[in-house]
Amino acid sequence: MTISTTTDPAAAPRRAPSLSAVAEAAGVSMQTVSRVARGFDNVSPETRTRVQQAMAELGYRPNRAARALRSGRFRTIGVIMFTLASFGNMRTLEAIADAAGAADFTITLLPMASRTEEGVRSAFSRLHEQAVDGVVIIIESHVIDTAEVALPDGVPMVVVDSTGTTDHPAIDTDQAEGARLATQHLLDLGHETVWHVSGPASSYSAARRQAAWAATLTGAGRPVPPVFEGDWNTSSGYRAGLSIAARPEITAVFAANDQTALGVLRACHELGRPVPSTLSVVGFDDSPESDSFWPPLTTVHQSFDEVGRRAVATLLTQIAGGAVTAATDLVPVRLVERASTAAPPAR
Repeated sequence: MTISTTTDPAAAPRRAPSLSAVAEAAGVSMQTVSRVARGFDNVSPETRTRVQQAMAELGYRPNRAARALRSGRFRTIGVIMFTLASFGNMRTLEAIADAAGAADFTITLLPMASRTEEGVRSAFSRLHEQAVDGVVIIIESHVIDTAEVALPDGVPMVVVDSTGTTDHPAIDTDQAEGARLATQHLLDLGHETVWHVSGPASSYSAARRQAAWAATLTGAGRPVPPVFEGDWNTSSGYRAGLSIAARPEITAVFAANDQTALGVLRACHELGRPVPSTLSVVGFDDSPESDSFWPPLTTVHQSFDEVGRRAVATLLTQIAGGAVTAATDLVPVRLVERASTAAPPAR
């Protein structure tokens, strides 16, 4: 018995177009197509355009694995971070991905299993198993300062949200200036002092904001009140807000971030404490919804997009063999005045 089979050509998987097919369509050599695919400059603009059009029409995609074997570059950036839950981390990660994509790099996310020294070591251990050209580390914790945790040598690296004590370049928002602007704004409105709902004690950003708040009050000769401890979320702001709303002597509050400020506003609404006629509230972040709080929130704008762009630019300079300094590059901030702040009530 003879059994014959037929294959439906339409059902067979379509083969990816080859380098030679692109070369034939563009009327150039395979070497020219390769130079265009690898981004080399020694191709005329007219020829480059013709080759790129042929690639687009045929659906050709350069083979990254083959390119990596030839060049020793993977065109991939690793991102190590504690959490995706915070607004700032998500916006920074998005900006890093956009900047990497514009430079024809992809990103590999390496989340940490825990906010411990072991979690940091585990992430760095996994890093050595990844095909990455460099790493951006977003670590919002003091754990990286401990002697037992060392950043790996020989890997281009940028640290975001850092004390600046590492041997690698760091990018951060000017946290201290933002807190100073928020506190000084409330003092300029006539408030005797400013109370603070902090971020978590483990956070670099929270520590810098709290220190700058206290320094601004001290520099102005004003009393520095005890801190209401928070943890970046609305629930901690709400708990602090319940205490704040019940104390009429508190007329101005600087919250460590917008979510904390939202919790304070909710507590004030529930307890009938009018904002801003009896209590002024300032946040930090200028999150997209902060202008829709009630009242719209006065806050400190920080550019997570710029932090991400600078982090990638600094990393790509290292990957290309350029020199960078192990210093912190601070991205400027600005105060956005809205309806949640006003002069204190008349005594």
